[in-house]
Amino acid sequence: MIDSLVTFVVNMSGGSAALGIVLFTLAVRLVLLPLNVRGTRAAKIRERLAPKLRELQKRHARNPERLSREMSALYAEEGTSPFAGFLPMLAQLPFMWLVYRVATHPTALVGHDLFGAPLGQQVAGMVANYGLVSMPVLVFVLVIVLVAAVAWFSARNIKVTDEQPGLLKKIIPLMPYGSVLAALVLPLAAALYLLVSTAWAAGERAVLASRPL
Repeated sequence: MIDSLVTFVVNMSGGSAALGIVLFTLAVRLVLLPLNVRGTRAAKIRERLAPKLRELQKRHARNPERLSREMSALYAEEGTSPFAGFLPMLAQLPFMWLVYRVATHPTALVGHDLFGAPLGQQVAGMVANYGLVSMPVLVFVLVIVLVAAVAWFSARNIKVTDEQPGLLKKIIPLMPYGSVLAALVLPLAAALYLLVSTAWAAGERAVLASRPL
């Protein structure tokens, strides 16, 4: 099944598996765009409601059930929920798993490369096979550097609210760098997916943040 899927994607992209991965990633991000718009709208609503939420937390600190009802009613008035921001992330999981399965399949990406770097190999494998100073390793390193640059840009634009716990305030800005760690251990195909997906997400957030929703 995996081999058939790769063959289909390669044929649809003119014989290039790397281009097929890029086009597949863009298609996934486009399909998920409505959910991301809703997530951005929910984040803006939470930011606007923050003072009211803090007031409810103080008023009903000793009555968790009442607090939960009041907060749910407040979100309902705005047509959203506190979990709306998690929907885009959850919706991406099946596609990420599919790319992971393709990237780690023993034969699906055999013979496919990106400027000479095998799509099915990890950076450690490329160093072992081609040497530290080689074109395949350089290509992979460039992809990782670009993933790191996107993560840095995303981390700079993350908003941390006052009502979040202190530990969470420190962890959230570091979360984008998880893509860098993943790119270091995953095959090049998965790293390419991460690069395109995170770059799209960063640009999307920048555009949506500047627009009234």
